[in-house]
Amino acid sequence: MSLPVITLKNLVHRGGNHVALFFDYDDSLISRVKTIKGIRWSQSNKCWYISYRPDYFDYLRNTLDNVRFKDFVKPVFESPEEPQTAPKYLIEIRQNEQDGLLYIKVPFILKEEIRKLDGARWHAASKLWVAYDHPDNLRQIAEKIASTEVKVNIEKSTFSLLKSQKDAYQYLNKLKDVHRKEVKDFESWLVQKRYSDNTVKTYKGCMVVFFRYFSEKPIEEIGTKDIEQFNFDFIIRHGYSSKTQNQYISAIKTFFIKMKGTHFELNEIERPIEGRRLPKVIPIEDVQAFLAGISNIKHKTALTIIYSLGLRRSELINLKIEDIDFKRDTVGILNAKGKKDRDLPLPGKLKKLLTVYLRQVKPQVWVIEGQFPGTPYSPTSLSNIFHKYLGRVIKIHNFTLHSLRHSYATHLLDMGVDLRIIQELLGHKSSKTTEIYTHVSMRNLKNVKNPIDGFEL
Repeated sequence: MSLPVITLKNLVHRGGNHVALFFDYDDSLISRVKTIKGIRWSQSNKCWYISYRPDYFDYLRNTLDNVRFKDFVKPVFESPEEPQTAPKYLIEIRQNEQDGLLYIKVPFILKEEIRKLDGARWHAASKLWVAYDHPDNLRQIAEKIASTEVKVNIEKSTFSLLKSQKDAYQYLNKLKDVHRKEVKDFESWLVQKRYSDNTVKTYKGCMVVFFRYFSEKPIEEIGTKDIEQFNFDFIIRHGYSSKTQNQYISAIKTFFIKMKGTHFELNEIERPIEGRRLPKVIPIEDVQAFLAGISNIKHKTALTIIYSLGLRRSELINLKIEDIDFKRDTVGILNAKGKKDRDLPLPGKLKKLLTVYLRQVKPQVWVIEGQFPGTPYSPTSLSNIFHKYLGRVIKIHNFTLHSLRHSYATHLLDMGVDLRIIQELLGHKSSKTTEIYTHVSMRNLKNVKNPIDGFEL
């Protein structure tokens, strides 16, 4: 029996030097390749790759036995003109003191280090990381990120991603140390109270802005009138949405009332009146064509689970193999939104698909795993594959991954399923939340005779 062949090539990718591995699709070989320390998959180059190291050929040969390596050549990045001590990666940082922010351009391989900075977030449109400009972040960059392999260039700049007409952040003062400590204490308190990761991140961000607004005022002196002033001067005047306003009010109330135990008529602060936005529903025939057209069994299974069980994205990502009971034909959704569990019936078609998928892909822990065995799937990747496959059926659309959950609920209602049952399936705490689907279901509206049908036109 002939040995599998892996072709090695030089690869400069995402700001670093790498060695690419190309080979014909082979489940067994892929499983072995995934055991290589530091191996990653490049979707754009359609290959597996590792960071370059001088002994990479011996390393690969010792790691993968019974494999024939082809086209082994000396890497081009071992040029004698370039000293081996030269940094492999460059991080460029623009420090805007007026914004109080760092705008960071970083090689992909170092993104996890940047993600650890306080306030770090990804700005997709500009392809930059943004973090707070304060001494702790600068110290972490200098001491934990910069090295002989990583060069960091920091320059003061007026570059800004803030929009002067709407984004009020540029008018705020820097976060003071006393307020930074309060925010960290608040974050710890939220985590201990088991608030969700998203809520912790949102509330923390709201309080950072709030304390930057009141940077010159001691916390114990902030009262109801001050909060009303912040509400009008920061949120209303700069055109932020009612949803954003609600988030700030919730964060402020949680900080002062629940954590600090301060009661100064905060409960009397009114929330904005929100309009009713109807959920976007994908026609059932388009959902069928969309799911049927997916050839990749992992992608097909992931998106089919979301639609056929009406799951939120986080519920799929946190779904474990042990949560599926093939004997009882149930799926357990554990610790979902609101810290609630629920059992869902396992549809027959989904059961067949899962049986084939588990046999072929062999995930270890999570039903849908990431690039490496035992790791959860990326939320961003899940959204990307949704848009990729739906775009083949509906060329131009404004649906999101969550539209599959909305579509599932509406299609059930169109089929005559009782609203109370749909509420249980979706895990809604209140029936009012589920009732929104009655406004998009056409089952009863289609039976209404329109007066124009009696006209002679």
